[in-house]
Amino acid sequence: MTEPPTEPEPEGLLTYPEPAPDMMTLTASNITAKYAVLLDVDHNTILAQRDYQEKIYPASMTKVMALLVAAEQVDNLEDTVTLTSDIIDPLVEEDASRAGFEAGETVTVQDLLYGMALPSGADATEALAIYLAGDESAFVELMNDKVAELGLKHTHFTNASGLHDEDHYSTPEDIAMLMAYAMENPLCSEIMGTYQYTTSQTEQHPEGILLESTMFNRMYGSEVTGMTILAGKTGFTDQAMHCLVSYAESEDGGHYVAVTAYAPSRWRSVFDSFAIYGIVTNGYEMPTDLDLQEFTETDENGSELSEWTDSVTE
Repeated sequence: MTEPPTEPEPEGLLTYPEPAPDMMTLTASNITAKYAVLLDVDHNTILAQRDYQEKIYPASMTKVMALLVAAEQVDNLEDTVTLTSDIIDPLVEEDASRAGFEAGETVTVQDLLYGMALPSGADATEALAIYLAGDESAFVELMNDKVAELGLKHTHFTNASGLHDEDHYSTPEDIAMLMAYAMENPLCSEIMGTYQYTTSQTEQHPEGILLESTMFNRMYGSEVTGMTILAGKTGFTDQAMHCLVSYAESEDGGHYVAVTAYAPSRWRSVFDSFAIYGIVTNGYEMPTDLDLQEFTETDENGSELSEWTDSVTE
């Protein structure tokens, strides 16, 4: 008896990029990040890489997917949500990164979206998850449904913030593809491209909360000659180290995504990204001797990491 033919796996919305004929292989001499990729969005090719198909822990780069799912689910940005002590108190105890909302504070959905993406607020992320899906686990199901829809074969999420979990993973390639897709969404593009945003006035915060992008407080976006970095998302956990996904446009109208993962410090992830974008325009010097230098591993605040540090995602 012959076996029935197996059904082919359904194709996702996205097609995996091909290596460019002159793809550059980056090494420890060039960048400090152990994993990296430069995606030419318009031609869907990989221009440069360092172990770009290896498994990584994405930390708060996870929030690119959380933001995308939320943006696609939200009907009314002016709808309001009241944060509860059940959301806030555990985050305070964990010293998790927060936007600064307080228990009992009622804010708009738009405030929560910016609070999740700019300062990487776990308070905003959890409140959005509850508002949109009932609880975080249900929201994470929506995130993984989107993973399947896009056809990202090497990504799986267990939480919406990027907290470390062995089963919460991706690859630089998948993150680059996700970022390129998310930037096609006008709301995602606007939010991830914002440096500062002030939330609505509330009783708890009569002047609102000034939120600041954890990427744009480290760069102007114009450091690479001929290239403008338009949007991005940082990430950090002890296991992921410093990560950065960003989206840039060249003077001639080309679009690119750079991902760096497992860099030793918040600044090195930025400088690595500059060097990577410089490949396109020759607008930033590519280091050749970083392997001869020593870099202190630091947390998201710049403090030296020690073996007992247990930092949460930024």
